Amino acid sequence: MTEVSSLTGRLLVATPALADPNFDRAVVLLLDHDDKGSLGVVLNRPTPVDVGDILEAWGDHAGEPGVVFQGGPVSLDSALGLAVIPGDEGPLGWRRVYGAIGLVDLETPPELLVQALGSLRIFAGYAGWGPGQLEAEMAEGAWYVVDSEPGDVSSPRPEGLWRAVLRRQRGELAMVATYPDDPSLN
Repeated sequence: MTEVSSLTGRLLVATPALADPNFDRAVVLLLDHDDKGSLGVVLNRPTPVDVGDILEAWGDHAGEPGVVFQGGPVSLDSALGLAVIPGDEGPLGWRRVYGAIGLVDLETPPELLVQALGSLRIFAGYAGWGPGQLEAEMAEGAWYVVDSEPGDVSSPRPEGLWRAVLRRQRGELAMVATYPDDPSLN
């Protein structure tokens, strides 16, 4: 897959038509997208579990709200760390994914990274698609694909991220942000 057609670093925003409850009003940051498949994390699913309860060493370094996020329905027993690090060079233990956003090696001692971290979020699990699966879902109208902003990863109001991302789009897509949670009550 060419660099131009890669969706790495972009957001998948669930359309109101998406029927899968795992992705109802989800905002997914794509961390990898190529001809072998796609991988991302759901940015707007905070859990009640504190980061320190799962990864004690990282607990004091996670950005607000300081909880683990459910990154998707796959491998919920694994953890991914995403951090925004401004500048051209990142520290040892951080791998750039797109722009200032990168993956943190959670096996790295936090003291080697914390000085450089702009923000840190911990995700349990991830969202994954096999070859061609995501493209088929997009063709069916399940996802809007939009540009991400570094602040999306560390949104202080993750529960409002679906509406916020849609609201900042131009044209008719911004109107989707007003779609009611339960259209039957309309």
